[in-house]
Amino acid sequence: MAKFLGVRQSFWGHAPGPPGFFVDFAPVKFRTNEVVALLEAGRKVVVLDNLSNSSYEAIERIKKITGVLVPFHQVDLRDAAGLREIFTEHPEITSVLHFAGLKAVGESTKIPLSYYDQNVSGTVNLLKVLEEFKITNFVFSSSATVYGDVTRFGDNSMIPIPEHCPKDPMSPYGKTKHFIEEILMDHAKANPGWKVALLRYFNPMGAHPSGLMGEDPLGIPNNLLPFLAQVAVGRREKLMVFGNDYPSRDGTPIRDYIHVLDLANGHIAALEKLEKIKDDELKGDEGYCRAWNLGTGHGSTVMEVIKAFSKAVGRDLQYEVTDRRPGDVLDLTAKPIRANSELKWEAKIPMDKACEDLWKWTTMNPYGYQEAPEKKD
Repeated sequence: MAKFLGVRQSFWGHAPGPPGFFVDFAPVKFRTNEVVALLEAGRKVVVLDNLSNSSYEAIERIKKITGVLVPFHQVDLRDAAGLREIFTEHPEITSVLHFAGLKAVGESTKIPLSYYDQNVSGTVNLLKVLEEFKITNFVFSSSATVYGDVTRFGDNSMIPIPEHCPKDPMSPYGKTKHFIEEILMDHAKANPGWKVALLRYFNPMGAHPSGLMGEDPLGIPNNLLPFLAQVAVGRREKLMVFGNDYPSRDGTPIRDYIHVLDLANGHIAALEKLEKIKDDELKGDEGYCRAWNLGTGHGSTVMEVIKAFSKAVGRDLQYEVTDRRPGDVLDLTAKPIRANSELKWEAKIPMDKACEDLWKWTTMNPYGYQEAPEKKD
């Protein structure tokens, strides 16, 4: 059963306006920025999260920034009855932004069944419920990990990575994203009227410039920047760099880091694209499904990111090189030309600004959305 934690009339009691949006999200920084971007664009939003690794405080922070306390439901995507309650209560919902799921490459190699269950099974369950309620606009949070190790082509023809690059994910996490993409493609092909955007994120970084919202994973972070931020405020002793023997300019893996606000704007652009597609523009008895890379087109090594964030902090941060991590690849740099031309979108915020925003969030919230632990005598 869904647990409702929001205040309905604080937002939904207004006169008719733009279509409503249903956003399910896990505890990652760009989810809350997505909600803020939608609200600032005049959209109505309902949020779902199972709170397994996150805090309701994020919803309160959204209110501080926008003045809106969005309706929030605590429910798992595998709970069909709970989902039906939400869509019954909010008939104004016309589109879904699907972010929910487990998201760590390394962790996925240790508990793959949990990833397949929550990510793939949860998505299939959500799609079945959406069919019942005839909600057919769907934006999926995919990942550049679906491409796998693009150096396998040998001639660097797929670096930076275009959307037509053959997919070959190397981790269970990446495979869940790949499987979900295939499911959505099949579903759209079989169902006229469905409009699906597959947004392949590269590496989100930064935080909301207000310092009120940022990534706050409970426990030990699995991603580079959140872990480095905890090192900077003394919550962790040092960062572990997984491998310095890659064939890159400094031996560490290369990733395309994109500011969370640029990523949020990419979602708005994708939604607007889906909304502009008329049913008579679709292929006969098929729906619409299209993939776009969301990245900057510029790759940075792990060591370059450490240097950039250390600059924002004002001191060198401690790290230690260890063995490669299972599932990691050499280079994940986007070729974002399709999104630039078709969505009229591009990433604009530089890495230095992203590091400054992340450091502001970290200094204002050294323990994330949680209270500082009591000191032991």
